[in-house]
Amino acid sequence: MNPSTVIGAAVGLLTVVIVVALAATDPGLYINLPGLAIVLGGTCAALFIAYPLSEVIRIFKLVRTVFRNDQHDQQRDIEELAAMAQLWMNTDVRKVEEELKKVSNPFLRTGVQLIIDNTPEDQIIELLQWRVARLRAREQAEAQMFRVMATFAPAFGMLGTLVGLINLMSVLGDGSIQTIGQQLAIGLMTTFYGILLANLICKPIALKLERRTAKRVESMNMVLQGIAMMCEKRGPAVVRETLNSFVMHVEDEIYDGGVAAKPKGAPAKAEGQAKPAAKPVSIARPAAARQ
Repeated sequence: MNPSTVIGAAVGLLTVVIVVALAATDPGLYINLPGLAIVLGGTCAALFIAYPLSEVIRIFKLVRTVFRNDQHDQQRDIEELAAMAQLWMNTDVRKVEEELKKVSNPFLRTGVQLIIDNTPEDQIIELLQWRVARLRAREQAEAQMFRVMATFAPAFGMLGTLVGLINLMSVLGDGSIQTIGQQLAIGLMTTFYGILLANLICKPIALKLERRTAKRVESMNMVLQGIAMMCEKRGPAVVRETLNSFVMHVEDEIYDGGVAAKPKGAPAKAEGQAKPAAKPVSIARPAAARQ
């Protein structure tokens, strides 16, 4: 389980329960099934109209993804790339193929297999960059579904408010106080449900998925850098230090604030190490520049 998601869900639910329990004379007033049906039913209907069925049914899988603790081991990828770079530099293709069978990262496996097949470097880089772009586009579209739901839910909350006000006006003249209160509750509670659904569920899930995509793209770009160096038969030490510098560079941008801001367990830089062991290979340069 992802601890931050579990903590956030627990704190959000607890906050709503405490506020309702302390602020309301009757907590049961916050349970309004007609208002909830308007918000949930309208949001689901609009989502089915806006997206194909195959994409809508993926919502449940995406929600499970948010609660799952996906920890990708970048250091393992670096070590695997360094080991295969050593074998490739020695032109030991058979051992590279044997080592490749132990690799669990399919993106890394594809890149090394293309090198073994003697694919030109520019074609390898182009193919891998296309795979990165495809993953980014697909996962951003999945996160966008929750952003769309976050816009639908308050809109249907306002629709429920209008329904409640219309019903209220129809009984305002000769209706009982109880009937007037029920219609007013529908009008107010649908707005409450819509705002709660949008800001406590849909938007946080969208942000979590977008952050997950950013970290996955970061890891894929690191592997892409290593594949580019393998194509040029760089040594394992150069590959390892360059990719470690790549990871540290990203961490420095995220945790900008000195040694105290670094995450626990992060390797300390040597005092005299101002530059990486080798200049990173540019993966976007044209083919003519590499010849």
